[in-house]
Amino acid sequence: MCLLAGGGVVLAFFFSALFSKASQVSFFGTMFDIGTFWFIFSAFLLMLLSSIILGNPKNARIVLFGTILSSGLVLIFQTAHLFMPGILSLGVLADKTSNVLGSWNALGLFAGFSALVLLLVVEFFPTTRIEKLLFQALTIIAMFLIAAVNFPLVWVLLGFFTLIIFVYKVSVAVNEKFTLGVPNDTGAKAHFPVFSFFIIVVSLFFFISGQFIGGFLPTKLGLSNNEVSPSFEATMMVAKSVLKEDPVFGLGPNRFLEAWAMHKSEAINTTQFWDVSFSSGSGLLPSLVATTGSLGILAWLAFFVLLILGGLKSIFSSIKNSENWETMAFFVLSVYLFAASFFYSGGTVLFLLALAFAGVFVGLSGKSAQGGEISVSFLDDHRKSFLSILFIILVIIISAALAFKYAERFSSVSYFGKALKAPDVPSAEEAINKALALYVNDLYLRTYAQVYLVKLDSLVKKVDSLSDAEKTDLQTSLTQAKSGAEGATLYNPINYLNFKLLGSVYQAAATLGVKDIENKAVEAYKTASNLNPLNPGLKLNIANASIVDKKIKEAKDYANAAIVLKPDFIEALILLSQIAKSESDNKGALSFAEKALSIAPTNQDLIKYVDSLKVSNTSEISVPSNTDNKTKDSPAKKQ
Repeated sequence: MCLLAGGGVVLAFFFSALFSKASQVSFFGTMFDIGTFWFIFSAFLLMLLSSIILGNPKNARIVLFGTILSSGLVLIFQTAHLFMPGILSLGVLADKTSNVLGSWNALGLFAGFSALVLLLVVEFFPTTRIEKLLFQALTIIAMFLIAAVNFPLVWVLLGFFTLIIFVYKVSVAVNEKFTLGVPNDTGAKAHFPVFSFFIIVVSLFFFISGQFIGGFLPTKLGLSNNEVSPSFEATMMVAKSVLKEDPVFGLGPNRFLEAWAMHKSEAINTTQFWDVSFSSGSGLLPSLVATTGSLGILAWLAFFVLLILGGLKSIFSSIKNSENWETMAFFVLSVYLFAASFFYSGGTVLFLLALAFAGVFVGLSGKSAQGGEISVSFLDDHRKSFLSILFIILVIIISAALAFKYAERFSSVSYFGKALKAPDVPSAEEAINKALALYVNDLYLRTYAQVYLVKLDSLVKKVDSLSDAEKTDLQTSLTQAKSGAEGATLYNPINYLNFKLLGSVYQAAATLGVKDIENKAVEAYKTASNLNPLNPGLKLNIANASIVDKKIKEAKDYANAAIVLKPDFIEALILLSQIAKSESDNKGALSFAEKALSIAPTNQDLIKYVDSLKVSNTSEISVPSNTDNKTKDSPAKKQ
């Protein structure tokens, strides 16, 4: 039943992607985007294959000990990397917090998972004394890494699931004592799981002490972690808003970025993350649920309810019979990983591990239960045999074609990385063109346009000494930038970043004297603002573009709208000050400038700007730069 529920999740994602306004994004994404239909399909296919191939006690034990071997290598390597980051960088892990799992917190969750695997083997599986000591030593290393990461969620999950193991172990020992009929006066005692109890105490100690104790090791090791994500409440608010608009199928898989831009709270503008585009919410599972509508919610609920019920049934059965430790182990480990995915976006490795371990659990529980397996034979009937072989051949052909396409996409990632790290424009131009030749998506198209914008800017700086070839190159660069930006909007018409870039391209064209394009810049920015209505930076972009289009009143309206959304928006205040100065409203110009200075009283550029307004009412005023609130692409600095 759990496998059928997993199939229901896949179907929910398929229909949600099918009815999405950007179906290419929902079906395929940029690369291995974890929220796409194809990723979910592949993940649940992994679960199915795990249940079929690994769903017997012998193979399950091989998986457990293989997990111990691989996780032990990761734990030892990452611990050594903390003390020798230069030697063990492997060319890519430059910082102490760089790791093979991706994010620093994900490493902490993996260390917690490794500790649970080791603990389960120590407590329930027959091992030699040397093996037990080795596993306990690896568990201590895992706990050291958890302390170094200092992610409270890991201590909570580790303590909670270790408590389950502790209670389970005691219950089994007590049940064995009564089952065997050992009299109380013989002196025989049930085994007390000391090591499990020790882990519970340590987890509780670190969780209760907070940063007072938890921050000690990261401080000593010089570790810092700056991961930011929306709160659970903010994620649920976005999900609720999406459900109101698209109650059945939602916005579409892999579309949390667009959902966040459209439905985020205005309170985010009071923080330094007001212009951050979050591609996931507080956790992976809430992010997946937030964009797939009620159909996706019901499918996930059915899957987890059936998984939990099946797991509890297996646990009580194994307590009674004192067997099937593998079933209990894989259930506990899969639930740990799913819980981690609910509270944190841990990436592909943890999520795939969760589904693979859930698949092994389903296979084990199916074999231990009467009637838990379904066998289908196609060889008894030649017609069924022919159809089944034909179906398998078609699946192989389709799989090979998809594998080839994904190989191309995988190759494109390396070229995209080269484009981002290119030392000069020609190198970046060559790399991004190769990436687009292998796979077209809006991220690559935006980068393509940005490369040509940089090239355009370098040519504009020497406009007075351009050769005929360079003038032709300037025109070509402008055309290519427009082509890339427009292509991005066609690929994903509800991603505000695409229209924001398109507005920048049109605005650059307007400064070069291209006729009748100023209004296009304004319209592109307005479309971006409609897709991200509470972003004050987009309002300011419209104001700047309106000035180029000589629509001063509209520019003032949008600058004021930006200040309404973000009262401490210095760039908007400076723009209004400039407009007032150009209209000979010196009092108004000074008022806006003083408001900006009150927000950043130590900013030297603002101080000089205000002083210049006080001293002279006729001289040209220089625009301050490097203000405290300045964003990466602040429109104010373009004036």
